[in-house]
Amino acid sequence: MSTRKNANLHGLMAAVPTPFTADGSAVDEAAVGTQVERWVAAGLHGIVPTGTTGEFTNLTTDEYRQIVKAYVDAAAGRLKVIIGVGSVSTPGALEQAKFAEEAGADAIMVVPPFYDPLSFDELKAFLADVAAAVDLQIVYYNVPGATGLRLETSQLAELGSIDGVDYLKDTSGDMVGQVELLTVHADKITAFNGWDTLTFCSMASGAKGAVWGVASIVPEKAVELWNTIAVAKDLDKARELWGPLWKLCDFLEAGNYVAGIKAALEIIGQPVGQPRKPILPVDDARRAELTEILKELGAA
Repeated sequence: MSTRKNANLHGLMAAVPTPFTADGSAVDEAAVGTQVERWVAAGLHGIVPTGTTGEFTNLTTDEYRQIVKAYVDAAAGRLKVIIGVGSVSTPGALEQAKFAEEAGADAIMVVPPFYDPLSFDELKAFLADVAAAVDLQIVYYNVPGATGLRLETSQLAELGSIDGVDYLKDTSGDMVGQVELLTVHADKITAFNGWDTLTFCSMASGAKGAVWGVASIVPEKAVELWNTIAVAKDLDKARELWGPLWKLCDFLEAGNYVAGIKAALEIIGQPVGQPRKPILPVDDARRAELTEILKELGAA
């Protein structure tokens, strides 16, 4: 584990969108503040901007910096802010990581270069370079469906030997591997779930946290589930809460995730603009289905 200052990441961390103005031409900083107040009031432990949900691949350098600073400033230390870092080059990742640190982020979530998959040795060298450039702790973003880099569980655990790489967000969909990380390798790296429909399984298996896009839509419901499982240890009650939440998770995973998140926020009266092209908005039929799911959750 790292010897650097511990960010103490744990609990419910929402993967959050980048709000855009109605015409999609600019970041909507006012909406950032509005959403952060919702999440703070609900009791979320942290937020993760500029990740997949934050459309990081569709942001200019100036917009990336603007949204990072806007979220850090709006949070004002009331919850942890873990900034997503993603670039196809090491220099690009270093630039983002350094800016996140300067802006006041609590930690960074680093996705490896995602065009030409790295070897394991190249990945370790890449993460070591990023870690050496900042004093922030790193969450390794394990998302093989996007990066093409699928590691063995033992390799994921080995990343924890890199000074600064203390956490990982597991968006592999491999619950067997995640349970192994939580039980066999917990002393090497702290695994957070990042695959929505596995959230209950991960929490019940003892995960110390989750990075969950659904928490940006219905934060009170997400926090209630976390508190019921992780704090009260009441699995029977948690199963009741999980049913309608699973439907929302399943809906989001069945289509474009960003489009689903933004449609859901609009439906519940918390608009953050449309996704940027080439992502298209949710169509009418799926929007109607999503509305019914949100009504069951009491959110629409």
